[in-house]
Amino acid sequence: MNPRDIHTPVLLERCVELLGPALGRPGAVYVDGTLGMGGHAEAFLERFPDARLVGLDRDPDALRIAGERLAPFADRITLVHTVYDGIRSALDGAGVARADAILFDLGVSSLQLDEAERGFAYAQDAPLDMRMDPTSGPTAADVLATYGEGDLRRIFERYGEERLAGRYARAIVQARAESPIVRSGRLVDILQAATPAAVKNAGHPAKRVFQALRIEVNGELAALERAIPAALDALAVGGRIVVLSYQSLEDRFVKRLFADATASRAPRGLPVELPEHAPRFRSLVRGAEQAGEDEAERNPRAKPVRLRALEKLREPS
Repeated sequence: MNPRDIHTPVLLERCVELLGPALGRPGAVYVDGTLGMGGHAEAFLERFPDARLVGLDRDPDALRIAGERLAPFADRITLVHTVYDGIRSALDGAGVARADAILFDLGVSSLQLDEAERGFAYAQDAPLDMRMDPTSGPTAADVLATYGEGDLRRIFERYGEERLAGRYARAIVQARAESPIVRSGRLVDILQAATPAAVKNAGHPAKRVFQALRIEVNGELAALERAIPAALDALAVGGRIVVLSYQSLEDRFVKRLFADATASRAPRGLPVELPEHAPRFRSLVRGAEQAGEDEAERNPRAKPVRLRALEKLREPS
C-alpha cells in the first residue's frame, strides 16, 4: 500500500505558507501532533532540509506507515507513540526544549476511515471498535454495552450534537437487552428503525452517533483541551501553530483556546497597556479559513476543514 494513494494532505500549501517562516531557522523543529501517514510531514521535510521532525500519533499502524514513508529523512525524524496531549513529554524525550512549528490535523484519519475493520465508518459493517490506538482502552462496543441510557444520551448530545439523542439512547438500551451490539451494521439498523420518517431525509441517522462514540472512545476533546495549551507553551518565540478541525465541536474548542491566547491581560480602565499585559500570541488568519472550491472538489475530506493559526510573540512575564 502506497500512502500517497490513500492520503491527500488537507490544505498542504496553506500550512507550508503559514508555518514556513518559522522553519527557516537553522535546526528548526517541526512537531506534527497528528502524524497520520506522514503526508504533511513529508512535504515539510522536503522543503526545509535543515528542519527536524518530532511526529506524534496514537495509532501504531499510522506510525509504521509514516516511518516507511519518511525513511529518506531518517536522520531528522523522531516518531513517538502518544496522544497529542503528550507533546511536552515527546519533546523532552527527543531532547528538544522548544518547537518552531506545530501542526494538529484533528479528527479521524484516512487510514482509520478506509480500513473497514476499524469500525469508524457507518457505511460498512464491521466490529464496533473505533479506537485510534487499537492496543488499549475500551471499544465503542464496550461503551454501548456498559453506559446507562442517560450517559448515552449525554454523549450523543454533547459530542454528536444529535437532536434525537434520547430516542437513540433508549433504542440502544432496548436492543442490547436482546443481544450485545458489537457490529456497526446492527447499530445502523437500530438507529434507522428509531428515526422518525419525517426526518429520515435530513442526513444519515448514524453520522452524528458514530462521531459521538468515536470522540468518547478516544477522549478526543479532553485531550485537545490539554494539547493546545501544552503546544502553545512549547512554542519558541516567533514559533507558529496551525490547527485543522473538521467538525464544529472541535473548532469551537480551538477558537476559544486561541481567543484566550491572543487576549490582552490589561485590567479594565488602564489607560496604557503595559508590556506584561500584552497578548502572548497573534492570529495569522482572519477567523477560520476553509478549503477553496478546487481543493474541496479534488479532496472531499477537505470540505469541512476549518484552519486557525497563531504566532507566539513573547514568553509569559
